[in-house]
Amino acid sequence: MIVLSAKDIKKEYGADTILEGITFGINGGDRVGIVGANGAGKTTLLNVLSGEESATSGDVFVSKDMKIGYLRQRDEFVSERTVLEEMENLFSDLSEMEEEMLRLSHLASELSGEDQKEALERYEDLMHEFEMRGGYRYKSDIKGVLAGMAFGEDYYDKKISMLSGGERTRLALAALLLTKPNILLLDEPTNHLDIGTLKWLEQYLSSYRGTIIIVSHDRYFLNETATRIFEVRNGRLHIYEGNYDFYAERKREIREEELRAYNKQQKEISRQEELIRRYKGRGTEKLAKRAASREKMLERMERLERPEAEIGKVKIHFKEKFRSGTDVLFAKDLSKSFGYGSKKKELFRNVGFDIKRGEKICIVGANGIGKTTLIRMIKGELGADSGSIKYGHNVEIAYYDQGQRLLDERNTVFDEMKNEYRLYSDTQMRSLLGRFLFRGDDVFLPVSALSGGEKARLSLLKLMLSGANLLLLDEPTNHLDIDSKEVFEDALMDFPGTAIIISHDRYLLSKVPTRILELERDGLTEYLGKYDYYIDKKERIQSGTKYLDEMGKAAKDRAASEEEKPKLSAAEERRLKKEAEAKARREKREQEELENKIEALEIRIHELEEEMCREDVLSDYLRLDALSKELEDSKEKLSKYYQKWLQ
Repeated sequence: MIVLSAKDIKKEYGADTILEGITFGINGGDRVGIVGANGAGKTTLLNVLSGEESATSGDVFVSKDMKIGYLRQRDEFVSERTVLEEMENLFSDLSEMEEEMLRLSHLASELSGEDQKEALERYEDLMHEFEMRGGYRYKSDIKGVLAGMAFGEDYYDKKISMLSGGERTRLALAALLLTKPNILLLDEPTNHLDIGTLKWLEQYLSSYRGTIIIVSHDRYFLNETATRIFEVRNGRLHIYEGNYDFYAERKREIREEELRAYNKQQKEISRQEELIRRYKGRGTEKLAKRAASREKMLERMERLERPEAEIGKVKIHFKEKFRSGTDVLFAKDLSKSFGYGSKKKELFRNVGFDIKRGEKICIVGANGIGKTTLIRMIKGELGADSGSIKYGHNVEIAYYDQGQRLLDERNTVFDEMKNEYRLYSDTQMRSLLGRFLFRGDDVFLPVSALSGGEKARLSLLKLMLSGANLLLLDEPTNHLDIDSKEVFEDALMDFPGTAIIISHDRYLLSKVPTRILELERDGLTEYLGKYDYYIDKKERIQSGTKYLDEMGKAAKDRAASEEEKPKLSAAEERRLKKEAEAKARREKREQEELENKIEALEIRIHELEEEMCREDVLSDYLRLDALSKELEDSKEKLSKYYQKWLQ
C-alpha cells in the first residue's frame, strides 16, 4: 500500500529551480535512500515531504493516520532539561495517565457502592489504554534506546546544554526513534556516530516496521538499510530498485549504454552528412534529390543528448616533495589525561605503534576515547603525559582537521589559498580552485559563508598542495558527497607517502587501509586488514574472551572445592608444583606456536581474497579454482587452530 507519494513537485527559491517534476510512490515498509551531490536539493525534498516547506507547485499525498517523524541535521533542543527528563517528556501523556490511575486506585479504596464501581471501571479502561500504548514498557524503551545511542546511566542527569554537537545529534535520533512514527525521515543520521552505534542503528532500523526515507552520504549504511535509491540530479529524480551497490553499478551501466547509443548515432549522422556532401558535390539532379531526402531524414531523427559527464568529482592527486625514510613514526607507552584531582579523566594509556613509509593506517574507536587527541599528539600540538614519539628521517606532516578550524574565516576562498601558496600565479590558483568546484565569483566568497562540504574541499586542496609525505586526516570524508568521497579515496590509495586516518566511514575502511588500529583505554589493538577483516577478527576475539572467562570461573570453582580436600605433604606439593610448572611451560610454547600459525594463516587468507579479486585472476578459471580451494583449506585449518587455541 502506498503511504507517501508525490506528483509533479516543483520547488523554487526566487529565480532558482531546485526541484522539478518530482513524482514517486513509496509503499509501507520501503527503505528509501536519497543520494545526490551537495546542494542537489535532498534536504529540500525532505522538508517538502515533511510539510515544513511548501512546494512551488505539485502535490504530496500522505495516507490517513500516518505519523511522520523527521530528524534534521540540526536538533531543536532548547530546554534546560536533563537527558532523561527530555526523553521522559516525550511520554508526558503516559505519565499523566499513570498519575490518574494512581488517583483512581486511591479513590476506589475510599468509596463504596456505585461510586466505587464507577471509579474501578474508569481505572480498568484507563489501565487497558495505558497498556495498549506501551505504558508498562516506555521507561525500559527509553533506557534501551539511550544505551544503544551510547548514553549510559552517567548521562541521565546531564543537562542537554552541556552535550557536544555529536551527543545532541545522537539524542535527537534517540528521541525520534522512541516516538515510533509510521514514516521516518532521516537527514544524515550517521553523522557523529561511532562504528558500534552505527551497527546498533542499522540493526534497529532493519527491525523497524514502518517506512524509512534516509538522506545519507554513508554508502555502507545505505547498503545495509536501503532497498530503493532515489538520486536527485539536476533537480530531477532518478529511481533505482536496490541498495547503494546496485544503484552505483546500474547507474554506470545506464551511462555506458547511453554513451554507446549516443556515439553510434553521432557516427551515423556523420556518415549521412558525408554522403549528403558528396551527393551535392556531384551536381546531378538525381543525387541532389537523394541529398535532400537524407537531409529530411536527419531533420526528423530524434537526436540523443550526450550523457552528462560525471560532475561533482574533484580531481585530487596528493604529491610529496620528497620521500621520507622507511621508518616514519614510532611511539611507545603513550598516555594522556585531562583535568586535575577528582575531575581528572584518563583517555588512554600504553599506546604504541610502528609505522612504515607508504602505509595507510586507519584509527577507529568509540567517540570520546581520544582519537583526535592522539593525532594532535603526533602532530606535536599536544604533549603526552608519558611515553615518547620518534619521527623518521625527512618526515613532513600535513594535518586535516574535521572541524576546519585551520581555515581563517575572515579570508576569501582565493586569499586563503594565495596567502599560503604565493608561488602560484592568480590564473593557476583560479584553475586549481575551479577543479575543486570553486568557479567564477565563488572564489571571492568569505570562508565563513561556505558550507561544511565546501570547507572540506578547500581544506583538501590545501592538503594536496602541501607536498607533505605524512598526512594526518581527522574524519576527512565527513562533509563530502559520495562522488567526492570516492575520488578522495582513490587519490589516497595512489598517494606514495604515508597516511594516518581517523574515520568511521566503513566504505573507506573497506577500501583504503593497510592496517586498522583500534584505540581503547588500555592501548591500541592492531588488525592486519580492512574493515570486514577487522569486524570478523574482533568478533572471534570477543567470543574467545567470553569462553576463557567462563573457563576461568570454572577453574575458580574447582579451586574452591579443592580447598575442602585434605592437605598434601610438603614433598608431594613440591612434586605437583614442578609438574604443573612444566605443563604450563609446555602449554605456553604450544600456545605461542599456535598464535604464530594463526597470524600467518590469517595474512595468507587476506592475500588470497585480494588476489581472487584481481581482473587477470577473475578471467583465469584454472587459477581462480586453485586459489578458491587453497582459501577453503586455509579457512578450515584456521578454524581448527582456533578451536585448539581455545582449548
